[in-house]
Order: sequence, then C-alpha cells, then structure tokens
Amino acid sequence: MAEKNVGPAAAASIRGDDLTHVNDQGRARMVDVGGKPRTRRRAVAAGFVRMAPSTVELVRTGGSRKGDVLGVAQVAGIMAAKRCWELVPMCHQVPLSGVDVRFSVEPGGVAIEAECRCTAETGVEMEALTAVSVAALTVYDMLKAHQRDMVVEEVRLLEKDGGASGRFTVQRGQALLHAEPEEACKSACPLCTVEAVCVSERKGTRKRPVDEIELVVGRGVAGDAHAGNWHRQVSLLPAEAVDTLRDVLPDLAPGDFAENVLTRGLDLKALPVGTTLRAGSAELVVTQIGKECHAACEIRRLTGKCAMPTEGIFCVVTRPGTLRAGDRLEVVSR
Repeated sequence: MAEKNVGPAAAASIRGDDLTHVNDQGRARMVDVGGKPRTRRRAVAAGFVRMAPSTVELVRTGGSRKGDVLGVAQVAGIMAAKRCWELVPMCHQVPLSGVDVRFSVEPGGVAIEAECRCTAETGVEMEALTAVSVAALTVYDMLKAHQRDMVVEEVRLLEKDGGASGRFTVQRGQALLHAEPEEACKSACPLCTVEAVCVSERKGTRKRPVDEIELVVGRGVAGDAHAGNWHRQVSLLPAEAVDTLRDVLPDLAPGDFAENVLTRGLDLKALPVGTTLRAGSAELVVTQIGKECHAACEIRRLTGKCAMPTEGIFCVVTRPGTLRAGDRLEVVSR
C-alpha cells in the first residue's frame, strides 16, 4: 500500500512549536545542529533501585554472588553514556569530556546520580539519563538472584547547563540521594508483599501455610491458636530474616517460626509500636517488637534457632478483612 504524506498544515499541527524532531511531513528526523555554536554543556540525572532491607545489606557488605555491585554498575553507567547515540535513535554522537556515576546506599535501596560534560553543539541530558538507567539495570542484574521484585524508579533529569535554553535545576529537596530514612521506608511500603499466611491449632508449634486468613477485630486470626482478646493477636515475620538462616537450615518453610504472616520488602522491627499497617483489606496496629523465646519452645528445639524473638512483630486487628499471599502490606501511619 502506498504511503500517504500529510500536508504542511497538518504536519505543523502534528509538530507543534517545540517538536523539532519532526519534519514537514510529520515524520521523525535527526535535528541539524551544525549551525549552533560549540559551548560547554553539563547534565545531571538521578534514579533509584528500590529493594528489600536484606538486599541493601548485600550491597553494603559486598555479599552479592556476582561481586562488587556498585563497581560494576559504575563502569556500566559510564559505558552507556558513551554509547547513548547508538541506543536512542535521534541522539547525536557527542564528544564527552567527562562522565561520573555516583551511588548512595539508602535504607530503601540504591540511589544513583550520573553527571556528563561536553563541549559541543548539543547537550548531554540523554547521556546522563542513559547512564543512570543502565547503572540501575546493572544493579538489578547483580542482585536478582537474591531478589526478583526490585523496582527501578524515578529516573529523571536533575540539572542541565549550557546551550540556548540555559540552566535547568530540580529543587534539591526532591533529589533521591537526600531522602530521609522514614520517607524511604514509606515509599517502599507499596512494594512490601505478603509471601505466606499461616495458622496453627496449638501455641508454641510451627504453623502451616493456608490459602487465606480471616482477620477479626478483637480476636486476630480466625481459627488460630493465638487468637484472643490480647495484645499479640497476629504475628508477622520478614522473609529476609528466614533467608539468612537457610544456609544452616535449608528446609525452612513458611510458618516454621510460628508466624501468621510472612512478609518481604519491609524491615518490620524498625516500625515503632503504634504503627498502623494496611494488610490486604484489613488494618493492624503494632503492639510489640520481638519476644522472649521460652525454653520449652518446640520451634527452637526443632530448628536450633528462632527468628521471632529478634525479627518478628505482633499486632492487634483494628479493621477486619481477608489476607492472602501476594497481598500488599503498607504503612498507613506511625
């Protein structure tokens, strides 16, 4: 079928005043910058890789199976900036005079900044954004064996200098590298998920995974041995704490530490008493952090170790609802 070209008026309406990458037929083109003066240009971009606390710890301690996470990601970001023109179709091949990729390990993940410089007819915003994007993907690749549900987010331009458009700056208060720990935790909460829900018929024993649990105000988990009108109605344990024990106890399963809810993506023990959590369609309030493991505990006898005393938390139910594996766990208020 023969192509139909649009007329000049239609092409102008497609382009608008600012769409310089569109020709008079309404098709994409590479802008001719040959008539522009060569000036010094600079751009800074940022991004964030959201991850669980245990994955952050691997970055801090160098425990990744693939090696130095940030060292490899830094090289990847620099290489990506140099190859931007081969990846983004309408970008020019810019003679970069400098590229710097920086990282900050935060409570909720890894923050990335990339700075690119050149003296050329066009700027380096895309080079900086490409550097951040590929560095973030490399962080994911280096850590995916430990956590598959990491999220690359908020890749954006922070600053640019040079050229006819002058200077552009995002307010530094919005920069991801300066996020407060509490804000980082809050923004991580939508990514916190329930891995398993469990019940048991007797106290002090392992629990067994079930398809769903019913959370009842004033009682806790319907049908569970710990249900009752007291302050420890529902127990929660982070899956990351169980992961750390699997080197010596490889057969650990959900419920083995008598937790009602196994979570991933949130440092539960860092939540203060009084924190309100939205769990599926229900709401919980944190009443206790950790517990004393009594000598007769069957779990400790069978496993040799117990994670609940140091990593678990306990809640009461304040809004009823059903909770299933795969549901979200979110901090509502502290």
